[in-house]
Amino acid sequence: YRRHDINNSNRSVAFRRPIYVAATKQHVGKTSVCLSLLAGLQKRFEKVGFMKPVGQQYVLAKSAHGSEKMVRVDKDAHVIGEHFQLRHIDYCDMSPVVISRGYTKDYVDGNISDESQHAKIQTAFRKVSEVSDIVLCEGTGHCAVGSIVNMSNAKVAAMLGADMVLVANGHGTAIDELELNRVLCHHHGVNLKGVIVNKVNPEELDETRAFFSETLMKLWQIPLLGCIPDKPMLGSPTLAELERMFESKLISGQKHRMRHYDIHNTDLITTSLSYFGEYSQTQHPQTLYICHSSRHDIIDGILTEYQKGNGNLGTMQAALLLCDGTGKHIIPRDILERANYLDLPILPVKLNTERTVKLINKYTPKSNAENKDRISSLIDHYNCYINYEKMLRPHPAQEAYNSVNKCLPHYC
Repeated sequence: YRRHDINNSNRSVAFRRPIYVAATKQHVGKTSVCLSLLAGLQKRFEKVGFMKPVGQQYVLAKSAHGSEKMVRVDKDAHVIGEHFQLRHIDYCDMSPVVISRGYTKDYVDGNISDESQHAKIQTAFRKVSEVSDIVLCEGTGHCAVGSIVNMSNAKVAAMLGADMVLVANGHGTAIDELELNRVLCHHHGVNLKGVIVNKVNPEELDETRAFFSETLMKLWQIPLLGCIPDKPMLGSPTLAELERMFESKLISGQKHRMRHYDIHNTDLITTSLSYFGEYSQTQHPQTLYICHSSRHDIIDGILTEYQKGNGNLGTMQAALLLCDGTGKHIIPRDILERANYLDLPILPVKLNTERTVKLINKYTPKSNAENKDRISSLIDHYNCYINYEKMLRPHPAQEAYNSVNKCLPHYC
């Protein structure tokens, strides 16, 4: 690998296998792990490259090299590129293949060939690798995702000569899920570098770490690279994310868009005003209240409690979702003016209360470039539990290659 030595102006050049991160299933925290790994690698290498060889959901972004041309970039790649300001890499190379709407049909119809996909990924990897000391690759989902276009994560990792790191959740079926992905890696000849177990119950952290360390070595002779305890705030949506989910905008309290709300502190109000006044005193100060937009009495009651809380101790940070599946109910002007005066965040939702609650309970927040606080918090949290020494330990074949080819380029 090429590693920066502060005390030596001469940089040693050797081959280092890229690190390819894939998940065992959806919503295990793969992108959170990649954000943390990139931050950790930047502390150990001068130039860290990143790419998501095969992406799905995309955004339009300008080329990192100053071109006015807008290119399609996978959403996760864009978040990482913007957060870490990876200006030494062009977005075209960071996200070479994007499976957008109609892409699969074009592949099946023969309009997209395996050779063209291979060429895009290999060319992009070569360009990223040429300007980087080490390259981190993020897969899309589990190891088999992409098979419909013959570009599964396992196959792409093999094509790039990458070491695979699998991310799993610390629950009862994790070993079964890991085995399914391990077998596919083995089939394609991909070296499995290790496993990071995410979202572990903090009260069971030591027990879970011991179990996975022992089991992974006993079954497959691979190390546990990290065992990360769950942190509820990292999985709590912000008001800005709720705006996007419900396709709406805050009508007051706009400066609190980046405030997080734990779904366990969500309260659907269907009671009388008098009862609400009593039990609201026992609620968490950062509660997300939900009620129908016709309940002007409840809205007024929440405003009163909000005024009391912020007037005395300044600790109440509640927010309110106003639901109206019919669109017939209009918020009185005096209530809206009072909400803006008190700066209480209110978000109108064009759904009924039942549907709103279900969507919030099912929602899994995704990292985005706008929420810098969440990204910084998760990086600080994750990196306390990741073993970089194990992860960066060279593969025996890599050590042999480096000893013979000390002056060759560091990419394959």
